[in-house]
Amino acid sequence: MERPQEKRTNPGAATLLREMVRSGVSVHILSGSPEQMRRRLEDKLRLDGIAWDSFTLKPNLQNVLRLRFRAVRDQLGYKLPALLRARVLAQPSETGESAHRKETLFGDDAEADAFVYSLYADVCSGHVGTEAIFQIATRGRVYPDVLESLLQYTRDLERREVVERILIHLERQTPPDDFRIFGARVVPFYNYLQAAFVVHEDGRLPADAVLRVGVELVVQHRFDGEALARSYLDLARRGHLRGTRIEDVARAFAAWGDRMPAFAELRRMVERLPSLAETARSAWRGADQSLPDYTALVENHNPRHRRRAR
Repeated sequence: MERPQEKRTNPGAATLLREMVRSGVSVHILSGSPEQMRRRLEDKLRLDGIAWDSFTLKPNLQNVLRLRFRAVRDQLGYKLPALLRARVLAQPSETGESAHRKETLFGDDAEADAFVYSLYADVCSGHVGTEAIFQIATRGRVYPDVLESLLQYTRDLERREVVERILIHLERQTPPDDFRIFGARVVPFYNYLQAAFVVHEDGRLPADAVLRVGVELVVQHRFDGEALARSYLDLARRGHLRGTRIEDVARAFAAWGDRMPAFAELRRMVERLPSLAETARSAWRGADQSLPDYTALVENHNPRHRRRAR
């Protein structure tokens, strides 16, 4: 019922998305919100100054009319086919450098994003094939026609390492250790400065953009320099940062000059980064990517299902 201007944006999220678009990143939005909300959601994105390449919403009315009540809350049977279909359709046009582009997926802990995105990544890489998809989807109670689509997309997919990172916003404050089962590719984060640190280190975001996200957190959300630095330290201790490219952040900060907003707080953060990077280098988990047991996990992959089970 909210108007677009009344909808809340997670601190730093809009700034990060704007900066990614400005840096040439293609943004494709896959949302569990119903199709009926499209106009208001698009209006909200425009108010935040965010551009996108595609925007997919869930056909809940269609599901209800077809008496597919499980599908209204199911994420596996909605998001996995949508991701695979988009990847398959993009293949004919992908040649040369574009064929090797990586994907960074953003989700949250309110739905099944870590499970579905990890499964998608392992299907793309070839670690999960049609037989495993059949077992997972069957145990996940996916509708038969959706299962057939999943199997067809899996057969049609050109296998390659596509997904670089899966960033999960801890909107419901789920303990980060709950996601270790998915390996180091999944990065649980508390605020969007943490996401900016990760995306910057992966080479998808310039250092200026990291600072702009930091400015928003200081000016609009009362972060101080220590809180900004702790955001980096938290990721470093959990092994999600390599401890690289912090020199770029320092150079960008120096180029901005002392008239920038939140100068004192950002200076404190930048001064702390070299020592924090040592922690990151010693704790880096980059090689930790074992294959999750998706068949065992599928029955409890949706947080809503887990709450009912308790």
